[in-house]
Amino acid sequence: MSHTAQDQLTQGTIVAFLQDIFERRGGEEYLGEPVTMAQHMLQGAALAEKQGLPENVIVSALLHDIGHFTSEFGMFTMADTKDRYHEEAGAKVLERFFPSVVTDCVRHHVAAKRYLCATRPDYFDELSAASVHSLNLQGGPMSAEEVAAFETLENLEDIVQVRYLDDAGKLADMATPDFAYYAPMVQRVVDAHFASNEALR
Repeated sequence: MSHTAQDQLTQGTIVAFLQDIFERRGGEEYLGEPVTMAQHMLQGAALAEKQGLPENVIVSALLHDIGHFTSEFGMFTMADTKDRYHEEAGAKVLERFFPSVVTDCVRHHVAAKRYLCATRPDYFDELSAASVHSLNLQGGPMSAEEVAAFETLENLEDIVQVRYLDDAGKLADMATPDFAYYAPMVQRVVDAHFASNEALR
């Protein structure tokens, strides 16, 4: 997506833009996994809602991989030899419209995998083959210094929660609502962010 097109997005159009991405591109294969990209993200949101998690976390889970569609480096494949930085691409699209907890969950969900591999020995054993492949491209488990730095993040607990939802949302036979079901929630999160910013002025 061009920077010019991103710059034209507004509080009133961002949700429709995201829904259009889901509807146009969501049916693409999530390489190495038994679900499409849309199924993966919708499952994360549905699992978060089922657990009674806050709307910010549900929306974070819904949008955590949006950067696969907006990154200038294209989609991840199992043949990749370099990282495509989809997490940063996604966060950049969202950061003007969503609170920091959402953009932090998107920006750091890859790092959270590296963090959990370093701090919870049994976590690595639960990763899918695709996640292990991308982990190797993303730098492998964190060093002790990286762990210490990561643990200073303001929204650490939510970031790790979204990582677990990311890992869980790969079920071939799980039915979920579609993006339209979540659109009002996404808009509420956007509107609350703008209201909060306005109150600070």
